[in-house]
Amino acid sequence: MLWLVITSPTFFDGEAQFLHRLLAHGVDIVHLRKPGAAADDCAKLLDGLSTDDRQRIVIHDFFELARPYGLRGIHLNARRCTVPDSWHGHVSRSCHSLEEVKRYKGACNYVFLSPIFDSVSKQGYASAFTDNTLKQASCDGIIDNKVVALGGVTPDKVNYLRQLNFGGAAMLGCVNNLAALPESRQAETLECIKQSVKG
Repeated sequence: MLWLVITSPTFFDGEAQFLHRLLAHGVDIVHLRKPGAAADDCAKLLDGLSTDDRQRIVIHDFFELARPYGLRGIHLNARRCTVPDSWHGHVSRSCHSLEEVKRYKGACNYVFLSPIFDSVSKQGYASAFTDNTLKQASCDGIIDNKVVALGGVTPDKVNYLRQLNFGGAAMLGCVNNLAALPESRQAETLECIKQSVKG
């Protein structure tokens, strides 16, 4: 199962080093999502990452940074919903319904489906799917290895996602909260999460 992390929506001191630690401790892909930020600010963050780390970054909104920085790919959402003519690499997309998953999955490397659980980082952002709905979608082949669960995903829920045949688990709040911890505690916790995701 893929382990993905979405960045904190705001920048913080030491963020490049934190993203490097995530990738060094088992995170497969980091999604650089900074709604409301400027492209220059995202570029400064990317400047702090190694070439190897950048190859595992998927960017939201500022697609013009993908090629010059050698990023893994681009992510489509409500703000940027079409692939630029010049882009021929990795593409992922946000989906908020099973209908969207069916419509877009074939044209993407993977899609996010959210919110699967009540959000860790957004108060009042509740799950949009019942257990029965998710189980039926899995039986129908809508949920498969090209669908990544997002929204309230924590390590204790990974086995449930695996049983539903999700191809990945995307985490935001539960991982970004680690940035405030000492580096040794970050590493220890990330290793524990890695064990749960990678089995």
